[in-house]
Amino acid sequence: MLRKIDHETMGRSDHDWLASIHHFSFASYRDPDNVRFGVLRVLNDDIVQPHTGFDTHPHRDMEIMSYVVDGELTHGDSMNNKKTVTRGQLQYMSAGKGVYHSEYNHGDEPLRFLQLWVFPDKQGHIPQYGDHAFPWEDRVNQWLHMVSPIDGDAPIRIHQDVNLLVIDLEDGRSIDFDVASDRQAYLIQIEGQSIVNGIKLMTRDALAVVGEPITLTAVSGHAHVLAVEMKQDK
Repeated sequence: MLRKIDHETMGRSDHDWLASIHHFSFASYRDPDNVRFGVLRVLNDDIVQPHTGFDTHPHRDMEIMSYVVDGELTHGDSMNNKKTVTRGQLQYMSAGKGVYHSEYNHGDEPLRFLQLWVFPDKQGHIPQYGDHAFPWEDRVNQWLHMVSPIDGDAPIRIHQDVNLLVIDLEDGRSIDFDVASDRQAYLIQIEGQSIVNGIKLMTRDALAVVGEPITLTAVSGHAHVLAVEMKQDK
């Protein structure tokens, strides 16, 4: 099963300092038929203006990942972590039994990043933070495995049966992605355009895939795509 989600139909919020596209119900965007995709509860495509950001606020019992598309993202938390990551890098925080954090754009250019929230395998984990500077070339024309379950082998590991992969595919090239019969995946067209099993994705579109292998082809320039792969939602 393949289902395209046009970015024009997604939820939106717009403030002076923040413009967001919500893939699932979040904040003022409410749709009881669009709350989650499996254990993927939140996927926000945020643009944060320079020298602004999210003040310190609490989280608990959620695996949170932030993938930077452009600009710089500075994270601070109650575990005394503080780190700035830039394009193509990923931050991870397991909120566990409770943590406070902030996210700011201290740069002079707008920040665009994708924030993903995944339900953990259980409540009450010890909070933790991590980040990784993935070389850009590691995702050119190949899937870069950034996140895996705890028993996996990706550089970042989370408390859930979820894999996060990214690719920057050059124009005209194709690559396969095997979504097994008992698995599902959510693809985000971050930049550029692609055709997936005959379905055209424009920048910021998404594609829900359930139990079906796909072939992705970059068209009209490169295709920067993020894939969230997980156990199928029964």
